[in-house]
Amino acid sequence: EEIAHLLIHGRLPAAAELAAYKQKLKRLRDIPGAVIDALETLPAAAHPMDVMRTGASVLGCVLPEKDDHGVAGARDIADRLVASFGSMLCYWYHYSHGGKRVDPMTDDDSVGGHFLHLLHDEEPPEQWVRAMHTSLILY
Repeated sequence: EEIAHLLIHGRLPAAAELAAYKQKLKRLRDIPGAVIDALETLPAAAHPMDVMRTGASVLGCVLPEKDDHGVAGARDIADRLVASFGSMLCYWYHYSHGGKRVDPMTDDDSVGGHFLHLLHDEEPPEQWVRAMHTSLILY
């Protein structure tokens, strides 16, 4: 989240800013119904990047950008994508590979922890979360 904040908002957050940013990302994890409907139509053989691209496209139609959104609006869009891509990918994976509809909301403190929790349907070990954070930072 610190690196996402740096890349999207242009600076490393102070402790209070980081806590508020994490809360914002938690609130943005949910997936609108129209996006879920689209994810449910994608085949299990789809590439994960195609799944996220499709999810972003549908999300852009359901929650369209304002023509004059400005820098702050663009940052909000980026925050929503950071927060919801893991939810979209895990929802699609569970549905396409097993017909299971998962609740895309967790109370995990981080994007990496949230993704692993949804993927494995249980709270992940801290070591896994640290490894996921390292992977996300490198990407």
